[in-house]
Amino acid sequence: MQTLAFTEHIKKRNITSQMEENKNIGSKQPGENVPRVEQREIQASSGKMIAADETAISNANQDETPHAGNEEAVILEIKTSDQFQTKENMEVHHHSHAHGPDNHRGKNWKTYFWEFLMLFLAVFCGFLAEYKLEHVIEHQREKEFAKALYAELLDDSTAASNKLARRLEKEKDMDYLSSYFKDSSLTDLPKNVYPAYTICLYLINSYSFEPKDGILSQLRNSGSLRYFKSVALQKLLGDLSVNINNVRTRNEQEYQYFASPIKLFMLKYFDWNWLDELRKQDTASNVLDVINNYRRSNRAIESKILNISSFDRSEASNMILFYKQMLVSTRSLQLNDYMITNRKLLGVLRENYSFDNE
Repeated sequence: MQTLAFTEHIKKRNITSQMEENKNIGSKQPGENVPRVEQREIQASSGKMIAADETAISNANQDETPHAGNEEAVILEIKTSDQFQTKENMEVHHHSHAHGPDNHRGKNWKTYFWEFLMLFLAVFCGFLAEYKLEHVIEHQREKEFAKALYAELLDDSTAASNKLARRLEKEKDMDYLSSYFKDSSLTDLPKNVYPAYTICLYLINSYSFEPKDGILSQLRNSGSLRYFKSVALQKLLGDLSVNINNVRTRNEQEYQYFASPIKLFMLKYFDWNWLDELRKQDTASNVLDVINNYRRSNRAIESKILNISSFDRSEASNMILFYKQMLVSTRSLQLNDYMITNRKLLGVLRENYSFDNE
């Protein structure tokens, strides 16, 4: 019993001493921190006191041994309690942010509404910017395609006009040659017969118009015609495609007629030595230029009709006149339709895209 009373006395004294130390530590200003040296001194002092208490309790245990196990448990509990209290006092915990539903108590429906509105406006403005950028890019591509198409059509317009003028000259030569073969001398040929003969029945490609459609085919195959918003322009492009196909079909028909019967006629009755001698005297690359130079010159190359005994004047004249009618039809229909559509397209492109009036 004396040991138990002594133990209770020591416990009360330790608790009182610990409370005084905590009070001294708490008496500092709020902004001050307890130095680490002072904390170690306090911990050492507490440890000495606990050691002295343990020595006293140990001496007391020598007098009363029956309660030694209980008294040791009491002393261990006192020591553990004092050390835990000292460690808890020395540690300082700071929590800068509180967690839990209290953080959101300051937000009301207006805050959420403005957050939603700002997010909506950001997404909407991004959509508008992307739409505007796409519109600008499409407009630039539209103008680039229109410029390339305009250049191609302008070149074709010039080429078609030149071919048309050449065809008119060829038709005159065909009238002259047909008339000559009908009732003129076949043995004493004047200088103009063989130039007309060559132009009418030999030169085919020099008088055929082949329209270009590289840009138009690219636009059609790639789906880029959608860049042209003008309905009138799209309709004219469709008409131009039809006109190009008609011109090419007509060129094929003219070539087939040249292959038969004109080529067979030329192989039988045309003097190819005359043309060979003419090319030797003039080294121009284009045969038509060589013939025109010969016509303007004072030169005269001997010429004749081969196989004159089997030469049929009426058949030769009719063949030339039939061929002339093919050329006239091509000029007045297919070629003329193409030139009209071409001219309209150039006008629409100038109006919509401010191209120079060339």
